[in-house]
Amino acid sequence: MVDSVPAATQPPRALPTSASYGITVRVYAPPSASVVGELATAVGAAGGLVTAIDVSESRADRITVDVSCSAANGEHATQLVESLRAVPTVTVHRVSDRTFLLHLGGKIAVQPKVALRTRDDLSMAYTPGVGRVSMALAQHPEDVAKLTVKGNAVAVVTDGSAVLGLGNIGPGAALPVMEGKAALFKRFADIDAWPICLDTQDTDEIVRTVRAISPGFGGINLEDISAPRCFEIERRLRAELDIPVFHDDQHGTAIVVTAALTNALRCTDKQLDTARIVVAGGGAAGTAIVGLLLAAGARHVLVWDREGILAPDDTRLGPAKRELAARTNPQCVTGDLHDALRGADVVIGVSAPNVLPAQWIADMAPSPVVFALANPDPETDVDAAQHLAGVLATGRSDYPNQINNVLAFPGVFRGLLDARARDVTVPMMLSAAEALARCVSDEQLNASYIVPSVFDPAVPGAVAAAVQEAAAAAPS
Repeated sequence: MVDSVPAATQPPRALPTSASYGITVRVYAPPSASVVGELATAVGAAGGLVTAIDVSESRADRITVDVSCSAANGEHATQLVESLRAVPTVTVHRVSDRTFLLHLGGKIAVQPKVALRTRDDLSMAYTPGVGRVSMALAQHPEDVAKLTVKGNAVAVVTDGSAVLGLGNIGPGAALPVMEGKAALFKRFADIDAWPICLDTQDTDEIVRTVRAISPGFGGINLEDISAPRCFEIERRLRAELDIPVFHDDQHGTAIVVTAALTNALRCTDKQLDTARIVVAGGGAAGTAIVGLLLAAGARHVLVWDREGILAPDDTRLGPAKRELAARTNPQCVTGDLHDALRGADVVIGVSAPNVLPAQWIADMAPSPVVFALANPDPETDVDAAQHLAGVLATGRSDYPNQINNVLAFPGVFRGLLDARARDVTVPMMLSAAEALARCVSDEQLNASYIVPSVFDPAVPGAVAAAVQEAAAAAPS
């Protein structure tokens, strides 16, 4: 018999596991033919998913077994280990967190693009040959992007003030996220990106610093900077720099949401200009989503935040939310989120977990579109909402229709860099959203497939081409 975690402490069997909570448990066991099955049974009994079982060493008296498995969260991972400890004759030697192992030494590196094997190679890539190139650029600065990495380089800039759903954790703790962003740039658009984590949250100092480093980059990607400071930082940098400045938390999210909503409305036979839309969350992402939807033709939008439905006559609102209210609610409608949802065709959540009880979806218009994008825990109970929504999307990878910014930002910057664009404009973002929506064909489109896979190789190129075309059409 295999002892396991008591039933009262076991997670629900339906609890979704994730590789991000993957562990490898090294155990010592007797050389028995049954031990591998016992280990797999122990993990399964605790609700885990076995991904591999490897015998890494064998001796006459003992075998060493590495059990790799996925858990739902950190507490669940601990339960899996305890379940393995309870297997008779087995000793748990070591537990390794696979996510932490992946991050050892960082996730990105710099590699030369040219061979450096001989003296001739060095004399051209570095001194004295490089001096000729530098003098040429001093006389013709317009060629810097052509003759240096600048033409393919993006700075991923953060102050660590709003990292994922973790909050204000600072620049050092933000670095793994920015490294990951840089890796995505390279993987999906062959762009060289550098994480720039600033040890300041002063708006003026951030603007000065980014302006000072900008000559080495072809674009600036602002990341995980808290609202409302992110609005001013982006606005000022756009005015002062001659390269595109893109806040992915705002505009990347807005592009993917607009594309996804385009296809969701196709599925439900509704039109953007007549759909009643509720945006839950008036921060950076919500503000940008509203702006792009209005530019795309939406006419009926309400925004809800902790103050309730945002209304321009609400004296509690700061300048950013008051401006957002003026653009969306000139009639000064008031109420809570439930009030806003009654009869609405669409709700887009970019706020906080569990603010939208699933039963409220029944009060929306028939076949409602529900985007619950708070991550990792959505605004609503996804399993319950699936039975009430016409189309449901989340920010998670373990449900259909993941709204993931990696669908947008690599292609957007590829197009901007290739066009040598000096700015990123609303027409460019609308073109990117349209191209992304078109990546799902009529034959592919259904309620569970409104956006393409992030691994669809056609996506970055389609988005890049659309941005480049829009940039070429922009007045000079």
